[in-house]
Amino acid sequence: MKPSPVKILIAEDDELFRLGLRMRLQQETDLEIVAEAEDGETAVDQTKCHPLDLVLLDVGLPGIGGIEACRQIKQQQPGLPVLVLTSRSEKNLISRLIAAGAQGYCLKGIAAESLILALRSVAAGASWWDSTATAEIQAAFQGTALPVTPKMGIPSINENPLTPREQEILALVASGKSNQEIAELLYITSGTVRVHVHAILNKLDVRDRTQAAIVALQKHLIN
Repeated sequence: MKPSPVKILIAEDDELFRLGLRMRLQQETDLEIVAEAEDGETAVDQTKCHPLDLVLLDVGLPGIGGIEACRQIKQQQPGLPVLVLTSRSEKNLISRLIAAGAQGYCLKGIAAESLILALRSVAAGASWWDSTATAEIQAAFQGTALPVTPKMGIPSINENPLTPREQEILALVASGKSNQEIAELLYITSGTVRVHVHAILNKLDVRDRTQAAIVALQKHLIN
């Protein structure tokens, strides 16, 4: 049985860009554009009117704006993934998007094939942060960028599910280290690192290393 296509809302105020995006995505049989929005309020309203699998959202929307639209969408439908596609790349944008609940971030100009892969990945439950965003996330663990907003909340020590060793490994994962590099730094085998990383992903209920880093930022899981 053929799987149902991914149902997408495009929230983009540039009519020509939105048209081009829709035409390209409609060439993919597993993607379906079911709704469009030109401003933040309409984007939020459209998520209530259509069964959706993903929202493709521009940050610079008129009205309440893309970040607030993302926050409201995730507040009302926590399980609905939001992938941000924008031309904006100013500092601290990534932290605001993480705080709002976005699952990914791509800059406009991304190759169509990469954007389609990002859409499929985010719809499947993974995250997708391009190289710019990933660099900022990693920089946060080196104390140079990406301040965590107070709204994210700070759990008590008892709420941290990770062991001290897992916290240590997650910090190295988030800073961009490979399993082999972590193994060499901690004087353990790469197989042991893989076991720890698998446990970290399971405990945090995430699918990939970048998502784990984001959760660690949001919940202050690393000292």
